[in-house]
Amino acid sequence: MTLLQISEPGRSPEPHQRRLAAGIDLGTTNSLVATVRSGGPVTLPDSAGHHLLPSVVHYRKGAPPLVGEEARRHLATDPQNTISSIKRMMGKGSADITGSGQRLPYRLVEGDSAVPRLHTAGGEFSAVEISAEILRALRRRAEQSLGGELYGVVITVPAYFDDAQRQATRDAARLAGLNVLRLLNEPTAAAVAYGLEQGAEGIYVVYDLGGGTFDVSLLRLSRGVFEVLATAGDTALGGDDMDLLVARWIMRQAGIGDDAGHHQLRRLLAAARGAKEGLTTAGSVSLEVELEGGGRWRGQLSRSRFEQLVEPLIKKTLAPCRRVLRDASVAADQVREVILVGGSTRAPLVQRLVGEFFGKEPLDGVDPDRVVAIGAAIQADILAGNKPDQEMLLLDVTPLSLGLETMGGLVEKVIPRNTPIPVSRAQEFTTYRDGQTAMAIHVLQGERELVSDCRSLGRFELRGIPPMVAGAARIRVTFQVDADGLLSVSAREETKGVEASIQVKPSYGLTDSEIEQMLKDSLAHASEDVAARTLREQQVEADRVLEALKTALDEDGESLLDSGERTAIEEAMEELRGAREGSDAREIKRAIKRLEQRSQAFAARRMDAGIKRALQGHALEEVAGPAGR
Repeated sequence: MTLLQISEPGRSPEPHQRRLAAGIDLGTTNSLVATVRSGGPVTLPDSAGHHLLPSVVHYRKGAPPLVGEEARRHLATDPQNTISSIKRMMGKGSADITGSGQRLPYRLVEGDSAVPRLHTAGGEFSAVEISAEILRALRRRAEQSLGGELYGVVITVPAYFDDAQRQATRDAARLAGLNVLRLLNEPTAAAVAYGLEQGAEGIYVVYDLGGGTFDVSLLRLSRGVFEVLATAGDTALGGDDMDLLVARWIMRQAGIGDDAGHHQLRRLLAAARGAKEGLTTAGSVSLEVELEGGGRWRGQLSRSRFEQLVEPLIKKTLAPCRRVLRDASVAADQVREVILVGGSTRAPLVQRLVGEFFGKEPLDGVDPDRVVAIGAAIQADILAGNKPDQEMLLLDVTPLSLGLETMGGLVEKVIPRNTPIPVSRAQEFTTYRDGQTAMAIHVLQGERELVSDCRSLGRFELRGIPPMVAGAARIRVTFQVDADGLLSVSAREETKGVEASIQVKPSYGLTDSEIEQMLKDSLAHASEDVAARTLREQQVEADRVLEALKTALDEDGESLLDSGERTAIEEAMEELRGAREGSDAREIKRAIKRLEQRSQAFAARRMDAGIKRALQGHALEEVAGPAGR
């Protein structure tokens, strides 16, 4: 017989075995790992005392890759085998990378693969494999520091990472041998770090400008619940872009042409990054760049000149700030605090412009480089079960609407953007044609009304639908977004119970500014989208009416209509076909009405004939039943 654990009155139960958990900030420029020790979160340093791990991997022939500071030393001397800012390629396709117009200081493997791979001395590697090397280094650091194997980790991702980018992050963690307890949005992690320390309830803005990504989120903290009200951003905007602007300025000053080699580009970017970091505290910095073919260029860059170069870039981040306030119906003066996250927010210009926009001085109580990892560590400690009495709840949101393609190339939104996750939503659909036994289900992401203006996430088919008249079948389609922001879709025919489903795992993600552009387009084209949807709906209705009437004429036209009546109906059908090919939705609607009027008598005769056929051979008493006697 199985025995239960006994807890004697007055005696404490056996203490809970603490599980080793960590939070990981997998960043574009630098990465960190943090944990909770002695009740408080701390970031973990390496043997040399460095907390930040540069997100750089250097590949060598016949030897293990170098990661972090050791790898960064090779950026200028061996650029094609030293990979940095790989986060920008996570979840992207080959076409996205080659079509971006940006010169890469390393070699892409040519071929038909949808996933881009980089050619190095150590072999060919994808962004997922390169990120896995960074995660392995962080795992080793954590396990050496904690003295045991990690039970699980929380890894942070930009709030604006789409499904493909989140899947790529999970895949990299799996390759690194990590158990992912949760993918946590970076702004939510920052709010956890600040909220738990200060215990202040209210509405917060998290402005996160890192090395390669930007997002801004509006959160409400109330009674231990972190609810994301709205989020916006750009998955290809960050400190790297500031470095590029400074590097181009140096090229103009030094007379370096656009055909500069990989080594020269790396030296320029390294000098630009050093200047940007120096100007956070100094009024000007000295620059020195080694030139190809010998010689050196020396110059000065003032903070005012630097700010002139990058101000358009920083102002570009304020448009998403306006949008999150508008989406959540919150005024700037209702925001309690503004939290700055990411190393790029150290720039005085960023702090000044953000402060002016929200009308308050941003918070700087926690190191912007460490705040995300600290929040992730707190959440990892809870998810590992080390704080069973902790009631903190995190409610993130979907960055873009999710829906299905319907007849006429229209998008039916099932989960609108900024819906709190995890979430499950279901909607019923039906068949379009008589006898239809299968349905193609096309899953989409975006804000526009037409399929052609949104992004395809995946397709699958539901087969085995019982043949019925059009519109009789009931197909229930369910969308589920888990706490990591990952999507699965299932479809079930309610009569017979047949089911089909898809775990949405696209092989690559959105292009550099596609998410941002989707939202801009949805606003800019709102009126024409409504008109386009109305036109498509009328076209679909015209097709349905024409198909149904053609079937009726083929079955009963000869027996129930004289030649004049049939000609009148066929003329109206031809008018509707002509209107359907046009672009006037109102004309299509009028043509449908005219056709229905001309075929009304025919429809009545068909109904009468159908009733007669049904009653043939039955006595009146059989049909009427007891109530009619």
